[in-house]
Amino acid sequence: MKKKIIGWKEWVSLPELGGARLKAKIDTGARSSSLHVSDLEIYERDGDVYAEFNIRPDKRGKGKSLRCRARVEGYRKVKSSNGQTEHRPVVVTRLALFKDSWPIEVTLTNRDGMRYQMLLGRKSIRDRFYVDADGAWYGRKKRNKHTAAVGRNNEDGP
Repeated sequence: MKKKIIGWKEWVSLPELGGARLKAKIDTGARSSSLHVSDLEIYERDGDVYAEFNIRPDKRGKGKSLRCRARVEGYRKVKSSNGQTEHRPVVVTRLALFKDSWPIEVTLTNRDGMRYQMLLGRKSIRDRFYVDADGAWYGRKKRNKHTAAVGRNNEDGP
């Protein structure tokens, strides 16, 4: 598979979680991906553990929240950027970027204080993308100065 170029921030969607389109920060320093959720409830049904939570595609509060449910695959200790360790539920869901989609592991947490609703860690993008630290929004329909400047090689992009 030929690797594509993405910027340090991209629009992504989560088809299995209501198709929410979110702004994601690409963080090659983070191993795991994380998703901002609110009203998180964990429960057991028929021997499986599930998480129910809200995703708000527009973080500024405009628009509706999406109520989502996913099976919890396990829990992971994650050290946040401020040095605190948190025990987070992990779910597997599909991530869509450009015309591709693939399953990724995502930890669920409250990212209220963060600028981006989703953090895409290196495990989620490994073997698929190169990250252009100067570029952003390569998945956007309209070309931007960064995509033109690097002679963009993404076949499915703008």
